[in-house]
Amino acid sequence: MLLNLSNHPSTQWSPEQREAAEQQFGRIKDLTFPAIDPQWHLDRVRLEAEKYYIQIRKEASLQVITVHLMGEMTFCFQLLEMLQEAGIPTVASTTQRIVTEKEGLKTVRFEFAGFRAYF
Repeated sequence: MLLNLSNHPSTQWSPEQREAAEQQFGRIKDLTFPAIDPQWHLDRVRLEAEKYYIQIRKEASLQVITVHLMGEMTFCFQLLEMLQEAGIPTVASTTQRIVTEKEGLKTVRFEFAGFRAYF
């Protein structure tokens, strides 16, 4: 199973990303990404990461999981360290950045390219 902990619920993913996730990991379960206040001290961010770590460990005790972790960088880094120490596989989604410029308007589009392991 893939636990999706990102700002993008899997229901909003492209068909290509959903299909890749289901083929690689089976079922997808979304976890709501926390709102990390930019004014928080790192200790507060770590406490939030610890709450999610406990929740993820409970899921991992019931079934084989991989965590899709994308979002606020300091939170992700803190949580990633905990998940790595516990041996829980963690991946990021990779994208192709496509930029078009027309009449002074720059449009950026991201196309899903795959999942990449953090370790």
